[in-house]
Amino acid sequence: MEFTFDLNTIWFILIGVLLAGYAILDGFDLGVGSLYLLTKSDKDRRVLLNSIGPVWDGNEVWLVTGGGALFAAFPEVYATVFSGFYTAFILLLFGLIFRAVAIEFRSKQPGRIWRRNWDWAFSIASILIAFLMGVALGNIVAGVPIAEDREMYVSLFGLITPYTVLVGITTVALFIMHGAIYAAMKTEGELQKQTSGWINNSIIFFAICYVTTTMATLIYFPDMVQHFIDFPFLFFVAVLNMLAIANIPREIHHGRHFRAFFSSAASIFLLLFIFAAGIFPNIVKSSIDPQYSLTLYNAASSQQTLMNMLIIAIIGIPFVLAYTISIYWIFRGKVKLDSSSY
Repeated sequence: MEFTFDLNTIWFILIGVLLAGYAILDGFDLGVGSLYLLTKSDKDRRVLLNSIGPVWDGNEVWLVTGGGALFAAFPEVYATVFSGFYTAFILLLFGLIFRAVAIEFRSKQPGRIWRRNWDWAFSIASILIAFLMGVALGNIVAGVPIAEDREMYVSLFGLITPYTVLVGITTVALFIMHGAIYAAMKTEGELQKQTSGWINNSIIFFAICYVTTTMATLIYFPDMVQHFIDFPFLFFVAVLNMLAIANIPREIHHGRHFRAFFSSAASIFLLLFIFAAGIFPNIVKSSIDPQYSLTLYNAASSQQTLMNMLIIAIIGIPFVLAYTISIYWIFRGKVKLDSSSY
């Protein structure tokens, strides 16, 4: 297959980068939420909440930006996916909203029952969001029933298969590993010892899920590796991904939590790169007939629209980057609780 670098491909890459940015940034606070109930004291839970408190809402800007870019560049994909995944997206939206409410409301009252209920809501919503994202990715790999009229005819339970559940669990495991490293990086004292203890177990959990998912993909969806056969240099991306994952326990052993976090972020980016390379040039594959698949060519906006949107993106994305960098710089360092903390 010949690779053509044009406006359609640029937008495919750009949307992938935006969604990868969201996965890296919101991934760690979803991971922190997934591990949140493992701490018992109110103070420790407040520290974990405040480790993500200044940044969690800004992280979701990347999701909104990616969704907006998808709507502008590939409107037919947006229409088909959001209608076909309607119930799943409502659950995802519910999880995002409920999780935000839990973060904000949890410390409004000192009562033990009040805080415990919001703690459970926060943690369950975090796991649900990560799981649903993984299920969505699994369905894109497996294909969904898109008919000739480009409508997706599937129920919520039709999206739940052993493979998509496996990808969902793997996504949860990945974010748990990412979140455990972030929590260790932002805490100190006994809590840091506890969060550091989560890391090795989370790496093992993710490694088992990752190997199992990779084997299932190779067996049941061998078309995902076709581009790696056509373009052997892509194999080195997979090697880099394994090296990034292997570097995490090494950095943790030496107490270099930031480097471990950087390796974890790199592994997320490389995993999504491998996923994008596998589905290219499809964006959503039809399980009914490959001819009905939505690709970056048959589902794209006009070339003029893509060019205009690219100009807007070149102007706008630096502002998103500047905002993200400034927030993380301002709130760098260990978490300290004060009167304004959650």
